[in-house]
Amino acid sequence: MNLKVLLFIIFTVIKYQIMNIRPRRNRKNSAIRDMVQETKLGIENLIYPIFLEDGKGIKTEIKSLPNNYRWSLDLLLPEVEKCIELGVKTFDIFPAVNDDLKDQIASYSYAEDNFYLNAIRKLKSEFPDIVIMSDVAMDPYSSDGHDGLVEDGRIVNDKTLPILAKMSIAQAQAGVDILGPSDMMDGRVGYLRNELDKHGFTDVSIMSYTAKYASAFYGPFRDALNSAPKSGDKKTYQMNPANKREALIEAELDIAEGADFIMVKPALCYLDIIHLLKENFNTPITAYNVSGECAMVYAAAQNGWLNYEATMSEMLLSIRRAGADGILTYFAKDFAQFVKK
Repeated sequence: MNLKVLLFIIFTVIKYQIMNIRPRRNRKNSAIRDMVQETKLGIENLIYPIFLEDGKGIKTEIKSLPNNYRWSLDLLLPEVEKCIELGVKTFDIFPAVNDDLKDQIASYSYAEDNFYLNAIRKLKSEFPDIVIMSDVAMDPYSSDGHDGLVEDGRIVNDKTLPILAKMSIAQAQAGVDILGPSDMMDGRVGYLRNELDKHGFTDVSIMSYTAKYASAFYGPFRDALNSAPKSGDKKTYQMNPANKREALIEAELDIAEGADFIMVKPALCYLDIIHLLKENFNTPITAYNVSGECAMVYAAAQNGWLNYEATMSEMLLSIRRAGADGILTYFAKDFAQFVKK
């Protein structure tokens, strides 16, 4: 047998062995596609961020984040009820605080007459089965607009922690189920866990913003809350977008300090970080599909460049596929409506 014949026989055998395996057979109809689908995305995976403003009769659309609003409590209550009917049960509430209530030490964050804390009490009273997540950071209440205490132009880490603890205790007392420390101060998860336990709030969870990057995608959120820094930037405490291994260090620390969930923020440009943490830790992973990511889809859809429902669903599915157990997203209500149709 000459070489040409031998090669022909080998290639023929290889050819027909390969063609015995046809991946398209598992794609031939919707029933089979659904059966072998590797990643499932449901409404139960979503957390809905909502902006709260003091006053009455307020429903102000955020120009840079279409289809999202600053709500007063009276109008937010029926909106939450609609979300519950759609299956959305977890909400992350962010306060838009007037400048005249802000000071250097964010004292309004734990004041007895804080409209945000009173709103949480009312929401939990009206809808006791919903889950409310909060934001723990100084920037909504700080006259400096930073997540930590500013002294001589520097963010002072250790002096920030007691302020965050006062804020956390006040939120736990109001009925918050999950605290979300977004400040990125070193040691804050352990500090807050100790203070919560000391005050009897052992059941209150911590969803730590573990790998929160100094991202360009936060613009619409800062517009919504008017919470941009008055000077400087947040790069001394938020992570460098170029760094990947650093996320492992942050995750190890947060888990050791008592975090119940670890979060990656933003989500879309950091799918590799979500996957990295999922592969290395057993703690539930969440991801924040941030305002800028959602705003891009809204803008493209409004211009007819993308199909809104298909793009939104694909984006959320990609975050879930990367390893996120929960996704904070401004698409939560729209996705729920899409699923229910």
